Amino acid sequence: MPTLRLALCQVNPTVGDLTGNAGLVREWTRQAAGSGAQLVLFPELMLTGYPVEDLVFRRSFVAASRAALHRLAADLAADGHGDLLVLVGYLDADGPPQVSSDAEPGRGARNAAALLHRGEVVATYFKHHLPNYGVFDEDRYFVPGDTLTVVRVGGVDVALTICEDLWQAGGPFAVARQAGVGLVLSINGSPYELNKDDVRLPLVRRRAAEAGAAIAYVNMVGGQDELVYDGDSMVVAADGTLLARAPQFVEHLLVHDLELPAAAGAPGEAGAPGEAGGLSDGMRVVRGEVATIPAAPAGPAADGGIIEPVADEAEVWHALVLGLRDYVDKNRFPSVVLGLSGGIDSAVAAAIAVDAVGPERVVGVSMPSQHSSEHSRTDAEDLAKRTGLDYRVEPIQPMVDTFLANMSLSGVAVENLQARVRGVILMALSNQEGHLVLTTGNKSELAVGYSTLYGDSVGGYNPVKDVWKTLVWRLAKWRNADAVRRGQTPPIPENSIGKPPSAELSPGQLDSDTLPDYDVLDPILIGYVDGDLGRDGLVESGHDPAVVDKVLRMVDTAEYKRRQSAPGTKISMKAFGRDRRLPITNRWREDG
Repeated sequence: MPTLRLALCQVNPTVGDLTGNAGLVREWTRQAAGSGAQLVLFPELMLTGYPVEDLVFRRSFVAASRAALHRLAADLAADGHGDLLVLVGYLDADGPPQVSSDAEPGRGARNAAALLHRGEVVATYFKHHLPNYGVFDEDRYFVPGDTLTVVRVGGVDVALTICEDLWQAGGPFAVARQAGVGLVLSINGSPYELNKDDVRLPLVRRRAAEAGAAIAYVNMVGGQDELVYDGDSMVVAADGTLLARAPQFVEHLLVHDLELPAAAGAPGEAGAPGEAGGLSDGMRVVRGEVATIPAAPAGPAADGGIIEPVADEAEVWHALVLGLRDYVDKNRFPSVVLGLSGGIDSAVAAAIAVDAVGPERVVGVSMPSQHSSEHSRTDAEDLAKRTGLDYRVEPIQPMVDTFLANMSLSGVAVENLQARVRGVILMALSNQEGHLVLTTGNKSELAVGYSTLYGDSVGGYNPVKDVWKTLVWRLAKWRNADAVRRGQTPPIPENSIGKPPSAELSPGQLDSDTLPDYDVLDPILIGYVDGDLGRDGLVESGHDPAVVDKVLRMVDTAEYKRRQSAPGTKISMKAFGRDRRLPITNRWREDG
């Protein structure tokens, strides 16, 4: 049986950086060649980054993508890697954008893959299944392909597919079985959400059974605005056996030798390379052949190894760190600044920031008022000492008093004034020193509107935006325990973890004065926000009807606040902003 040495390049592209992304392909192809690879895979839309969103509608951008692809093919050959087969995702088009007045049925922008060899594009494939749910809007941007590309490589028939093709039964994988392929290549831009890695392996196994073929699945890694990609690339045999699996949240070169069935059919016979007419399950099959690839390396077989998935808290922490790091670095912010209240949310956000960009690039500001407890000040200072970040103290009471001397305010207005003064201080430091302001409101608070517009909600990015309050506590405990395991100082003060949460905007204030306890609140919110349960479904699940009514009212009336909130790393199936989209002006209520 023929053997192919595959190199799955789990890399971190940047949207719009065609030159930089092409440079990544060249560099990682060089590494793959050094490992003796014959077939090298890169993720979905590798050249453009993913998702490109409305850049798809710019014909100049599409033209630049196509030009970059052909230039890359030539550069790989000039680098001495022309004999390698390199599969790379890119943006293509065979007609005007679908939103234009000159749009043509069945033509338009394409989410495409190209096989490069000896300085040329020798095969292309257009994504067949276009996702249009959650964070995906691909029906808005792309036209689906209706052709399965099968290329004979080293005596093996290999099919090309892209991401969502794997997530739906039928289509390319069913056609791949009918075409008798031995290997299906799946290039992906699959965003992370908690426990998605537990779903992928069973899914790839199902598609392997459907295709009757081995699958090489490569996924990108890195952050793109709210999205973060976790990698988790893998190779699965036709019988579903996991052969190799890459780690999550890091760039990685997975090299693996795969023994595959020889292709059937000699030139001129059925199943042989050449144009194959007719439709199969709604798709044409087009066949090609690459006559020459590097010889199979001598010596022991390459084994990519199998990395076991990590625990949920570790997985989420790594996602939040990577998402923040790439947002800061890809947007070229020199540093970040955030308020340190001594509470759990700001402590966790600060620890994430330090892990992401290093303590020398994190500024933490304590902004005490007359209502700030002594432990809040000392807890903030303790965190700064533990992490080594740049710690500053800016008392706000003189500024608040100046406002109150000129305005007659009381009650909630005074509470919100304190939060807004703090926001002004952070934005002033941002303007003066160039920091990105991080806001620290968790998902539970965002859900019920427990925040002050232009106050504690001010900022350019929120590391914990998609993290429920109860999960914030779990993350803090995990991060401290992980530090102890590695012989390091736990970054988060135990007092920040253990004390009752409070905004400290009035004497003796606690979150529980306004909200149900978080262990009661979060399950209701998870059901309503993530699970789309209505009032009846929540009550049937065992929640107190009066508490449900109160919580749902708070969620429904806070939509205008959420619409103005900073972006933040998505880790759940239903993140605010990217996934959950509701009208602000909306009189529907679950109580009828």
